[in-house]
Amino acid sequence: MSNNRGKKLAFNTVSSLMLQVVTVICGFILPRLIIGTYGSNVNGLVSSIAKFLGVITLLDLGVGTVVQSALYKPLAENDHDMVSKIFVSANRFFKRIAAILLIYVVILFFTYPFINRKFGFLYTGMLILAICINSFSQYYFGIVNSLLLGADQKGYIQYTAQIVTLIVNTIVCAILIKNGASIQIVKFATSLIFLFRPLFLYYYVKKRYVINRKITYTEEPIKQKWNGMAQHFASYVLTGTDPIVLTFFSTLANVSIYSIYDQIVNGVFMLITAISNGFFSYFGDMWAKNEKDRLKNDFSTFEWLMHLISVMIFGCTSMVILDFVRVYSRGIVEAEHVEYVQPLFSLIFVLAYFARCLRLPYNYIILAAGHYKQTQSSYYVSMIMNIVISVAMVHLFGLVGVAIGTLCAMLYQTIWMAVYVYRNLIKNSMKEFIKHLFIDMVVGAIGFLCCFKINLDISGYFKWGIEALIIFAIWAGVSVLINFIFYKDEFKRILLLLKRKVKVI
Repeated sequence: MSNNRGKKLAFNTVSSLMLQVVTVICGFILPRLIIGTYGSNVNGLVSSIAKFLGVITLLDLGVGTVVQSALYKPLAENDHDMVSKIFVSANRFFKRIAAILLIYVVILFFTYPFINRKFGFLYTGMLILAICINSFSQYYFGIVNSLLLGADQKGYIQYTAQIVTLIVNTIVCAILIKNGASIQIVKFATSLIFLFRPLFLYYYVKKRYVINRKITYTEEPIKQKWNGMAQHFASYVLTGTDPIVLTFFSTLANVSIYSIYDQIVNGVFMLITAISNGFFSYFGDMWAKNEKDRLKNDFSTFEWLMHLISVMIFGCTSMVILDFVRVYSRGIVEAEHVEYVQPLFSLIFVLAYFARCLRLPYNYIILAAGHYKQTQSSYYVSMIMNIVISVAMVHLFGLVGVAIGTLCAMLYQTIWMAVYVYRNLIKNSMKEFIKHLFIDMVVGAIGFLCCFKINLDISGYFKWGIEALIIFAIWAGVSVLINFIFYKDEFKRILLLLKRKVKVI
């Protein structure tokens, strides 16, 4: 690894991790304030509207990921003309998406209040307008600049900007809520604050990169522009449709319950991806330079590391999440008679995100190699699987039903991706993947046996946190010990990699 590449990877990893920590903390503060001040139904309404607005991301057809993959080679070769062509093509595309978003918001403004009539037309409509400003600004000002920085392994620039906006937004919204502002005013404030990030990235890219925004081209510079569609659709369906299904077939209270567990478990997932985010562009850079042997070795170490971290953290999460929800929701259950403690749902949901986390190494290699068309069928299958199972089972099992749909789809896609990568890109024996899964199960079983009798103190966050740390320490010890027995060579490789990173920093 070159010094420059190592520095970028280190900066991206650290800043991404900091962003996710801030995101998780801020993500817990605001929903709790909203529930405590406005009620579970309002929190469910906000989460539901956010997911309905998220549907517009389907219209970018996965072009964002394809754009980033297309930028690796011209950036590595300092081909400014090709970078400019890709940038201009992508920018035109996303501005069209912004225009479609405006039309969609108008339609949603007049139709959503009739989908859910818990609140008045004007109350719901103004909330939709408040939340949509942020989505519009991302498409009109920010997406292409973010993709360029990500492809150039400078994600730490946008991560830092996002950290600042998250902290400022949390402080401002907390002040507004405490002073009796309406939920619409709070969300308008959020949208205005988040305008800072895309505007900052716009001026940063304009100043630091040689982009000819008036360049013309005869041939489409973004190859496989439409083949990223399946990946993007699947990504949204796997993570975004459950609240929509609950909105149509269940209650806003259940949407609120789902959003709390999603905030926790997705927060854990994002913390893990923060560690791995830099490897996406890292692998893409190696693939573009045809460094196949180094890519294969580093992928093997990265795959093992993700299995170790995932089973350790999600195993611990499965055992502490319910008591955290008990502390978090204290006072809400008594006031609203909404039961936030859902044991079976939480277990299935954690398992679904564990499977999603195991998928990361294989997904990174597929995207780095640009194998969109070759893998799109698996995405379609996982999409259909999640929707059909969730809709079929939500009537019978409510929250548990949508969690089962998500788990089935995640498991299918993780296994399919692993098989594809092993056979077509890395060309290793599938015995390695099976061994990883076996070790994960051994760690899970031993970790559970060591901790299942520990009862956490739920009298407050501090006492819960101290005892949760004890459980995490046990899971960490079990995970490291078992993996050291079976993967001594990988431990040596990761230590060498860490030493290398320290030197380049």
